[in-house]
Amino acid sequence: MSNYDSGNDSILEMYIFESETLLDQLEEILLQSEDNAELTPDDINEIFRIMHTIKGSSAMMEFDMLAHSSHKLEDLFFVIRENGIKPEDFGDLMDLVLNFSTFLKGEVEKIKNNETLLDENEELIVETDAFLNRIKGLSQETNLKAQGEIINDGSDDDALETLDAAVEDDLFGDMSFEELLNDDSADVEDQDDDFLTSEKINVYCIHTRFNEDSQMENIRAFMLVNKLESIGKVTKTIPEQLNNNPEAAGIILKNGFLCHLETKADKETIENVALGILSVKSIEFLDCAQEEVTTTEIDMKPEMAATGKKAPEKVVDANKQKNNVQNLISVDLNKLDTLMNLIGEIVITESMVFGSVGMEGKRDESFEKASTQLQKLTDELQDIVMSIRMIPIAGTFKKMQRIVRDVGKKLKKEVEFITMGESTEVDKTIIDGIADPLMHLVRNAMDHGLESAAERIAVGKNPVGKVILSAQNVGGDIIISVSDDGKGLDPVGILEKAKEKKLLVKPEEEYSEKEILNLIMAPGFSTKETVTEFSGRGVGMDVVKKNIEKVGGSISIESEKGSGTNIFLKIPLTLSIISGMEVLVGEDIYEIPISNIRETFKITSNQLIKDPDNNEMVMIRGVCYPLIRLHDIFEDKKCETHIEDGILMLVDSGDTFACLFMDDLIKKHQIVVKPIPKYLNHYSIKNSGIAGCTILGNGSISLIVDIPAILDHY
Repeated sequence: MSNYDSGNDSILEMYIFESETLLDQLEEILLQSEDNAELTPDDINEIFRIMHTIKGSSAMMEFDMLAHSSHKLEDLFFVIRENGIKPEDFGDLMDLVLNFSTFLKGEVEKIKNNETLLDENEELIVETDAFLNRIKGLSQETNLKAQGEIINDGSDDDALETLDAAVEDDLFGDMSFEELLNDDSADVEDQDDDFLTSEKINVYCIHTRFNEDSQMENIRAFMLVNKLESIGKVTKTIPEQLNNNPEAAGIILKNGFLCHLETKADKETIENVALGILSVKSIEFLDCAQEEVTTTEIDMKPEMAATGKKAPEKVVDANKQKNNVQNLISVDLNKLDTLMNLIGEIVITESMVFGSVGMEGKRDESFEKASTQLQKLTDELQDIVMSIRMIPIAGTFKKMQRIVRDVGKKLKKEVEFITMGESTEVDKTIIDGIADPLMHLVRNAMDHGLESAAERIAVGKNPVGKVILSAQNVGGDIIISVSDDGKGLDPVGILEKAKEKKLLVKPEEEYSEKEILNLIMAPGFSTKETVTEFSGRGVGMDVVKKNIEKVGGSISIESEKGSGTNIFLKIPLTLSIISGMEVLVGEDIYEIPISNIRETFKITSNQLIKDPDNNEMVMIRGVCYPLIRLHDIFEDKKCETHIEDGILMLVDSGDTFACLFMDDLIKKHQIVVKPIPKYLNHYSIKNSGIAGCTILGNGSISLIVDIPAILDHY
């Protein structure tokens, strides 16, 4: 059925929510099953239940094509539930059902957007029938006839690509990954086997220090462990838990990172591997137990390896688990938006009441008590409403797993996808805003970053690449990193490409390595020689940067040629109500987000220096920062012009720093972010360094300074 009645919104909303939830569950089960290389009976029953539910609800809503397609998959898993699935058919089953999941999600999205649905889905139906015949043991002729109908049906290129992929899987499906590699790779595999079967290996106690300003030390330690495991086995780490442990980063920053490595490699090899990790400052081999251990000890739990004792079995408290069950309800996001707006109005009104009473000087004891209680309740209400909007980033991370799987298959790259900090909570609006940038960064890591298996083996790397996606709370912000252990970025090549495309704004010898890496975010920049469906069209990283800045975030890049690339996204927890510093510029009041402020200070005219181009600079602890006068940006002629009479504020946007000059600081307070009215868009307000506005306690409007835009343009 291509048209539908959306008159009963509540039922339609429930159908969309239920279908999206079930399809997300389906995809999660499939990806987990593919990682485990098996479908358990529970998985099969759960998939059968999911398709049965979608079929029934779609039929009730008269979405006939969705009901028919779901019924086909239900029939397929009924047969699988009765007869099982052969190992040689497992990969094709995963491809088929994931294609079905993508199709069903697309149709549900059309329903959400009130678009016309397809009347039929002939390609997938025929493919499902052919697969059913195959697992039922029907003749090969039946399968070929079913596949032939796809071609004769005059379907589009996507269907032909699906058939090509199926044919390719038939040709190579029985071949192992090792058989596709050359003879040299087989030698490497033999060497690895020799290493694993060795009776005795050396134990090293390695103490690692990271650069003081590296941040996210626990994630860097996790990457170091992964790297060391390419030459041995890490049996113990201090701190023990690196993932989802907010205290680990502080412990490593203070005491360094300690790990026990069991390997046949010598100290020089270990040193080279460890120092190849970005931000590793130094490593030291400590005098720990330098004893020979057997492979039996290697198989023990890390905490028991040193003593040789048997690890105790894990005891699960069933009563404790029952107490952790949560009662959840689904709420329309629009209602939460309205509620958040009302809280914002209450915060503004509260400021107005306190401000007006303060000016008249009529405060008394009873008013003070009442106002303090009101402020406390308002803050609690604001915190609760904001927490309702906060959701774990795990759902977004799981979607990236599907991308890694699909891109890896198409590019013929075997990849281990690692996620950390999935429980980190972010505002729903921000989650929606960063989904597309994250998708592009993961695709870039797969396409640009990771080498082919043969290339990795040639340089002594594990043929299986790694893509690590992590999230962590740092102060009032969330840091999300996308890392790979691929070939890294080549600063020389980037500079040449930027020069060729005329993107350089100063002599090339004046560019630092960090500035060179940031050039990949310039519009129209691309180092990809061949255009693919994933990258190489000259658009991408600039769009990623713009989208991250739309949600008030920033992006920074670290890379080392031959070792890999780390891309860090720094984003705020929420956009609606933020902490701001009220500052005076001339006779006007502006707000600067606290998350962008590093420090404030005063200087004398003797501390003001100028570069050869007569640009003002300020030296702070041996580092020169450009000086930006806000009265020049906002064209306020009544601002203080003498450096001694004003105040300086060091601000940053990711890796870019500058000092802002203003008249004075007024106070720090909570501000409700309001967007700039649309009718002002033709005045290019946003390009003038203004991110939004807020209402002050006296009812006047204050503009919010857009720090990233100012640092980019001035």
